[in-house]
Amino acid sequence: MKDLKPAILMLVLFTLICGGVYPMLVTGISTVIFPKEAAGSLILDNVGKVRGSMLIGQSFSDEKYFWPRPSATPDFSYNAASSGASNKGPTNKEYLKDVADKVAFLHNNGISGTIPSELVQASGSGLDPDISPESARLQVPRVAKTRGVSENILLDKITKATIKRQFGFLGAERVNVLALNLWLDGALK
Repeated sequence: MKDLKPAILMLVLFTLICGGVYPMLVTGISTVIFPKEAAGSLILDNVGKVRGSMLIGQSFSDEKYFWPRPSATPDFSYNAASSGASNKGPTNKEYLKDVADKVAFLHNNGISGTIPSELVQASGSGLDPDISPESARLQVPRVAKTRGVSENILLDKITKATIKRQFGFLGAERVNVLALNLWLDGALK
């Protein structure tokens, strides 16, 4: 009994600290310092309606939109509850056929030349919302033709929508597909 009382006291104390005080403190600090990120990096349209998050991709299949990288979620819906990679290796026949089918689809839909891997392979989480500026530029002829706009206008929007490397050297330049498509629709400023 002598050893049990301090053990129970420490369990209660650490449960309160680690399960209550610390999470509330970190949440409060992050809400003050990074309010947008703490709220989920939500993308709001011109009228204040939530259209998605900068952190989770969305499916676009219409030719008037820029297409994101594929989702690895079971129904290809970018469902965050089903996040995860396919776990199919580079020698898996099903995986190779899937990639070849995606390359053929892109070639049949106006994208010529070498296809960047990100347009035919899902990210590790299967939810990646970004593509490289190069992948966006490859889609310009199709989107310009479908929308009936100049390719130069789309190239300018891609340049303006490009997120630079963090601190000038971390990561790669990228374009958030949801933000770019909403911008094209006039839903974002």
